[in-house]
Amino acid sequence: MTIRILPAVGDPDAARAVTALLGRLPDAEPLPTVGDSTALLAALAGAAPAGPPQPAGSPAAVEGLPEVVLVHERTGPVPALELIREVALRFPSVGVVLITTDAGPALFSAAMDAGARGIVGLPLSYEELAGRVQAAAQWSAGVRVHLGSSQEAPAGPSGTLVTVTGAKGGVGTTVTAVQLALAARAAGRSVALVDMDLQSGDVASYLDVQFRRSVVDLAGIEDISVRVLQDAVHDHHTGLGLLLAPEEGERGEEVDDRAARQIVTALRSRYEVVVVDCGAQMQSASAAAVELADVALLVTTPDVVSVRAAKRQVRLWDRLQIRKAEDTTTVVNRLTRNTEIQPPLVARATGTQVARTAVPAAFKELQPCVDAGRMQDLDSRSTVKQALWALAGELGLVESPAVRQGRGSHRARTSLTGRGKRKAITAGAPAGAQPAGGAVPGPAAGPRARFGARRGPSAARSAGPFDPAGPYEEG
Repeated sequence: MTIRILPAVGDPDAARAVTALLGRLPDAEPLPTVGDSTALLAALAGAAPAGPPQPAGSPAAVEGLPEVVLVHERTGPVPALELIREVALRFPSVGVVLITTDAGPALFSAAMDAGARGIVGLPLSYEELAGRVQAAAQWSAGVRVHLGSSQEAPAGPSGTLVTVTGAKGGVGTTVTAVQLALAARAAGRSVALVDMDLQSGDVASYLDVQFRRSVVDLAGIEDISVRVLQDAVHDHHTGLGLLLAPEEGERGEEVDDRAARQIVTALRSRYEVVVVDCGAQMQSASAAAVELADVALLVTTPDVVSVRAAKRQVRLWDRLQIRKAEDTTTVVNRLTRNTEIQPPLVARATGTQVARTAVPAAFKELQPCVDAGRMQDLDSRSTVKQALWALAGELGLVESPAVRQGRGSHRARTSLTGRGKRKAITAGAPAGAQPAGGAVPGPAAGPRARFGARRGPSAARSAGPFDPAGPYEEG
């Protein structure tokens, strides 16, 4: 969407500087500069459509107005703050930004009270001006959408935010977060992976990353510009943008809930998917991320200790009004056929939704990549990877069908059993012969058929608590 910008600058030198910077803004349409308050109000009034006067807030009255008005502090004869108040009252769908040499707290508060949407300090900076203009344009477009204007809001913080939290340590939180991010990236989406486990985050170790910047470097910044974000985010060769936890765990205390909200919002404005590894310890920063999340995942293993920990975590979120249990999705990791605690029991115990996709117990597949610190090299035939990428599809992070590995029936995934290919079961049958109804041939078919007959009763036992479409146990 094109952002129409009307500068009101009385100083000629400042007018030239503003015009030059506005010409560099992407998707911007700078209008001719006006030199005083009278000309500004006349230009705004003239932008209204011809015909009978329309109410100030009607869609027809705002259609021709610019999205952003820049007011220089030396614009007269009406004082700048009075002019901002006049524009805000008469044209409430226009975002006004004040350009001033004094960007202190007192003037900032006064400008906000007058109706400004931001302040840009002098001398002008491209990054600061671009950030303020885009923020004001986004606000203006949102107001016009509510007023029924036909304009669409410009791209803003609309990226999908997914948080991954562990019921306790060691349940597979980081592996889940990394694979979800890799799956979304493989689907062609821009992805940021954030390590919000501030004291003991391991995303860098799992992806073999050496880094200097971390999430702590963004904690003390009031306004995170695009350039500041680029400096802090590590561009991984897989295409992921990594914002990592600090090497010194004690520095994690510098990231509070306010900083976490600001960081997450900045990332969502740039990436289509933001995956946050919150670890297993709930801190103010990770709590803020969970509260803002579109999808909040809680990872647990199917054992009594982990399920109890998941239940405590859900109750903690509810007591602190972070998130309700019904808005949380639990992922069951390391599930086997013989596990007594199955996903329906986890759902009843925690009161949460349980993902349809469960992750099988197959650490042997993970161990080489974990030890090498190269989780991105996990084999595509890995049942763990297939399950986690299927989970990404279930969550809507994967849109391309080619990337949705593992979304088919678990029966077809013979590697889950670790006992060879299913075609070996019928290898003893005559050429071209097909078992009727998919039944395995009897003993007369040969040694391999006898092996297949031995497997047959396991299918009959599937009528018990184990779901035949669920994951198989590790071999």
